[in-house]
Amino acid sequence: MGTRLDREQVVDTALELLNEVGLEGLTLRRIGQELDVRAPALYWHFKNKRDLLDAMATEMLRRMSRAEEFEALLRMTDWRDALAGFHRALRRALLSYRDGAKVYSGTRFTDNSYAETMQVSLRVLVEEGFPPGAAARAFYTVYCYTIGYVIEEQSTTGHPEQGVEGIDLAERERRLADYPLAVAAGPELFGDPEAGFEAGLRAVIAGVEAAVPR
Repeated sequence: MGTRLDREQVVDTALELLNEVGLEGLTLRRIGQELDVRAPALYWHFKNKRDLLDAMATEMLRRMSRAEEFEALLRMTDWRDALAGFHRALRRALLSYRDGAKVYSGTRFTDNSYAETMQVSLRVLVEEGFPPGAAARAFYTVYCYTIGYVIEEQSTTGHPEQGVEGIDLAERERRLADYPLAVAAGPELFGDPEAGFEAGLRAVIAGVEAAVPR
């Protein structure tokens, strides 16, 4: 088995295990057990866990860019649709893995495969009159919103198939009985994550449109 294939196998196994054990439970030792090799053998391919997470995030983005919904972005001409569409696709990709956003956040991609996805999004903005710097800032602003939202979503929303418990709104209401506004915020913050993401996405993109003269 070649070196490249060995590295890919480790990454694929790590992504599969992530849904079982979460980010905290994902160790090189645990991956080695799954592959029936000793953990030191993995250090031929990854210096440490951070190095592995970088490779995992890169593979997550590669898989997203191969999805049909990403292909549809190539045909979008309205910058708002393109910007929203990319980040909807990113959110769905991150949600397909337990702790997916935490894995993805702060990583350094291991190759240039991310550049094509960025090029697609930035090109639509520039063609719509954004200066390149403003296009980059607009993209990054929505990107940071999406990553942050999904980190919180995966931490508070129930995903039983991934071993994640959700927020109990009734228990929360009892605990915060002396804080009626905080209680009233509960259903908005934790009741429908899809609707919440869309509301925030619209607000961020509207802010971008208002802030960048073209």
